[in-house]
Amino acid sequence: MQTLSSLLADWPAPPHVRTLITTRTGGVSTGPYTGFNVGTHVGDDPVAVAANRASLRLHVPVEPAWLNQVHGTTVVDAATVSTSEPPAADASIARGPGAVCAIMTADCLPVLLSDRAGSVVGAAHAGWRGLCDGVIEATVEAMQRPAGELQAWLGPAIGPDAFEVGAEVRAAFVSRDADAAQAFHAIPDGKYLADIYLLARRRLARLGITAVHGGEHCTVTDRDRFFSYRRDRVTGRMVSLIWLEG
Repeated sequence: MQTLSSLLADWPAPPHVRTLITTRTGGVSTGPYTGFNVGTHVGDDPVAVAANRASLRLHVPVEPAWLNQVHGTTVVDAATVSTSEPPAADASIARGPGAVCAIMTADCLPVLLSDRAGSVVGAAHAGWRGLCDGVIEATVEAMQRPAGELQAWLGPAIGPDAFEVGAEVRAAFVSRDADAAQAFHAIPDGKYLADIYLLARRRLARLGITAVHGGEHCTVTDRDRFFSYRRDRVTGRMVSLIWLEG
């Protein structure tokens, strides 16, 4: 069996709420994808990706609900996702055992969610466009639980010292929340450094979700552990998984 180096969400979720977040360590992919790449859409050898996914499958109860992520706000029920035709969506939820929510990233922010009782879980792909347009809000709405009963974990993403954006990105967030300006630090040439973790925390707080954990990694600077599109352009993908154990 291949080596699988992974992280677990460090949060006070019930024991039957299970998580697994892959790193790039291990796997059989080579070249710019060297490591445990699970992305089928990035140009890697399909045989290598299939081998990596087969190894991952040994650590989850069922095949993950892979999505065709498009930086939008569509949320699907993981139990309904077809393994042969992944839907165009950027978040999924699961209300019982038998489904595994899966979000692929390589700088974008994976947001895992659970209610305190462990009756529903969710995962959202929060790149800046999806985050700005409301993918977290859409996922929380789909979970149909009071915000005070929800908690979140923010997975590995581009850090605040590496996420350089244009003025249009800042304007998009500030137009929806004036206080989002706190997450942007001006740098030369009219650019800004953006804190995607803080932006996500603000969105969660506005929903009434204050139990937020994680947010300590930077995919760009930690070359050994994480794929980064911003750093390398041609690269692999990690996956963040959450499910309910039967």
